[in-house]
Amino acid sequence: MTYSFEYIDIILLAMIAGFIFLRLRGILGKRTGFEGKAPPQFKEINKVINKLDKTKKVNENFDDEAQKEFLNGAKIAYETVITDFSDNDNKITTSKPLLNDKIYNQFNQALKERSSRGHYAEITFIGVNSAKIKEHKKIGKFLNVTVDFIAEVITCIKDNDKKIVSGDPEKIKKIYDTWVFSRDTTSTNPNWQLVNILT
Repeated sequence: MTYSFEYIDIILLAMIAGFIFLRLRGILGKRTGFEGKAPPQFKEINKVINKLDKTKKVNENFDDEAQKEFLNGAKIAYETVITDFSDNDNKITTSKPLLNDKIYNQFNQALKERSSRGHYAEITFIGVNSAKIKEHKKIGKFLNVTVDFIAEVITCIKDNDKKIVSGDPEKIKKIYDTWVFSRDTTSTNPNWQLVNILT
């Protein structure tokens, strides 16, 4: 009799275990492999990896496509810097992230001197006629690109009495500049900075 009771206990326990298993399977479902959306931290990691891949391609080969994309950005940067330096507040604001410390300090000093004389500038930027890469070379970890710009502006300098000191507010002026842009090829930051003005 003792053995029969033991068998009954085993059967009951097996039935209970089977019932629990079926219930859990019904609630949780059957899964094979990964399902659902990736956690946010994995999405951020993927973004960083994709950015690194793109940066690596640009750094390895500054080809025609990369140069074309660069020039589009360089023309926008050129207009931003010219208008920021030549507007009437005598301050560098919107273009500051585009300048390295040396160029920013030079511009800032020139604007302080202009302001101390009681002068301010007025400018209308007509457009960039041409932007051509003169040369590009890698120096250490930095890629430097020299660009020749030809642009048209209407600009003049006025004093506090709004009298014209220089320039002509009615005349379109053609300007020629050669600027050097640079970026750290080991950095994930894709932005370029103006590091030198040759003309």
